[in-house]
Parts: sequence; structure tokens; C-alpha cells
Amino acid sequence: MDELIRSVEERHLKKDIPAFGPGDVVRIHYRVREKSDRGEERVRVQVFEGRVIRRRGSGTSATFTVRRVTHGIGVERSFPLHSPLIEKIEIASQPGVRRAALYYLRERVGKKARLRQRARKPAAQKQVQRATRQGDSEAPPTSEG
Repeated sequence: MDELIRSVEERHLKKDIPAFGPGDVVRIHYRVREKSDRGEERVRVQVFEGRVIRRRGSGTSATFTVRRVTHGIGVERSFPLHSPLIEKIEIASQPGVRRAALYYLRERVGKKARLRQRARKPAAQKQVQRATRQGDSEAPPTSEG
């Protein structure tokens, strides 16, 4: 039964989702349907930009919550990660945070709500550092003059 569910879910998973997590500032291009007074239906793309405060779930049930402050009022919105209504997700900045959920940002306003920008190292550079720290003889030679 699990294989059947997994195969059905695989067809609905998006492949073009960038790697993002809590703390990242993202722009979500979301398709919105509007109806006018005359009954005409119009579809337009609305951009919601804010900081990701949590990401949860897996597979087609994965969601993420984005928070932004507009005119002094905090607005949070949860999006299904693999929704067909999401056209694209752009990453504006990626500070390094050490929490899975940033609920503490709800109480902070202004400069206190800022997150420190940390440099993220590429995976290859991390691997070299780990190998040299452990004194591994198989580590690639470093250019020390």
C-alpha cells in the first residue's frame, strides 16, 4: 500500500524547488483567482515576499510558513510546497540560523528582528576542513606556501 501511495505522490512533486529553510527571505509567485462583480474570472500572479519561519512535512503534504511585516502589522501565510498554484520560489537572502522554527521573530520588531548574515561554505570546502581537522592522510593537499 505504501508503494502505491508513494508512486501517486511522485507524480505531483515539483522538481524545480530551490533549497531553502527557516531564516531565508523568499519571494513566492502565487497564482490568485479573482472574480469581478460581473462574474468574470481573472487569474493573476501575486508576489508574497517574507522570511521563512518554519518548514514542515514531507512529500506532497510539505508546507512552509512565510512571515512579513506590512505597515507595522505582521502577516503570516502558509503555503503547500508542491502546490500547482505556486509558479516559482526565489531566494532573496540566506542567513545561517540554528533553529528549525523561528517563532521568536513574532515578538521582535525592527532592528531586533534582523538575523545575522553568515557565510555558508560549499560542501567540498567543508569536507576538506573536516579531513584536515581529523588528520586524515587521504585529504587533498592544501596550498600552504
